[in-house]
Amino acid sequence: MALEKKENFFAMFANYFELRMLKILLLGAISGFPWVLIATALSLWLKEEGLSRSTIGWAGLIFGVYAINYLWAPIIDRIQIPILTKKLGHRRAWIVLMQITILLSLVIWSFINPTQNLALLISVGLIIAIASATQDITVDALRIEQINPNEEKSMAAGAAMAVVGWWTGYKLGGAIALFTSEFFQKIGIENYWQTTFLVLGVVIILMNIGLMFIREKGSIERNNAQSQLYKKIDNFIGDNNNFILLWMRKLIVWIIGTVGGPIISFFKKNGFAIALGILGFVFLFKIGEAFLGRMSIVFYKEIGFSKGQIAIYSKTLGWITTVIFTLLGGLMAMRTGAIKTMFIAGGLMAITNLLFALLAWTGKSEFLFAIAVIADDITAAFATVAFVAFISLLVDRNYTVTQYALLA
Repeated sequence: MALEKKENFFAMFANYFELRMLKILLLGAISGFPWVLIATALSLWLKEEGLSRSTIGWAGLIFGVYAINYLWAPIIDRIQIPILTKKLGHRRAWIVLMQITILLSLVIWSFINPTQNLALLISVGLIIAIASATQDITVDALRIEQINPNEEKSMAAGAAMAVVGWWTGYKLGGAIALFTSEFFQKIGIENYWQTTFLVLGVVIILMNIGLMFIREKGSIERNNAQSQLYKKIDNFIGDNNNFILLWMRKLIVWIIGTVGGPIISFFKKNGFAIALGILGFVFLFKIGEAFLGRMSIVFYKEIGFSKGQIAIYSKTLGWITTVIFTLLGGLMAMRTGAIKTMFIAGGLMAITNLLFALLAWTGKSEFLFAIAVIADDITAAFATVAFVAFISLLVDRNYTVTQYALLA
């Protein structure tokens, strides 16, 4: 019996070593890296320029675009990028376009003085957030479509690798940003953050090179299914030979099919009551972490930790912990199911927040800081991998972009 369990464990762990999991890891990193720019770098940059917590908090409102990216997800799913779509495919074309937007934004940031051009700085940050949130729509769809719908264990493994990739992009990217800015500061470069953004731009270029090795799947089937829906809506509206009315009918068909199709499919698949319950549960599950997470870097700085210490404990050590326990969380989700894993991890995640309250009360303590970061990363890793696996299984492959964006 013990031997059988051991074999099952290694069989499940072997899912992580498939080539497609490596591709999913890269997609996760591409998705997580922009958070380094608007969460870690921007918050600390404004803090070191002497701006108040309230100003930094208001600047953090740009994160709101992540909560509403589902509004333009149907458009992203249908509109093709001239030249790029034919060359790269629909999903990769949108990712590359958004990466170019982020790269150009970093170049603009490298010329800005925060105290003199705060409005422009925040506006560019908003552009980065919009590009990142838009990119996430297609990154998630491309990731889900790497795995077949009936592969539940592989989906859990893919969710784990996506989370590991996201935290790799965010944590190691954050470590690069912090160590680089501290290095430039120590050697006497006055605008050390502006110079750091140029280095981070190189990271974006390298990620885009890796993206070229990922292929899209299921685009023909997806387009055929969506075209069938448009025909049904068109037939329902009826024929009209008037040119103006014909043009309006086509526009109405496109809007209903593009926006309404994914929503109708979601409620039809799950039933109205269950669908509403799923949406409510997803909304409430990680809302606290979403609001408080972006202020953590400011909290660490105010406690008295240096950029190097934050890089070591919160980024580097946090990344190692996250990787290990995300993979273990994926195994748990494969074995016990995503929903049970979510409830266990959600309770633990709430408890670990007390450690940060204790850190605020006791003051600077590297030992307590390390414990708090490790505990938080362990519970967040378990919760996130189960969460991603759960919503990945819910989506209709014909409307992956819109439904995942709505849930995530």
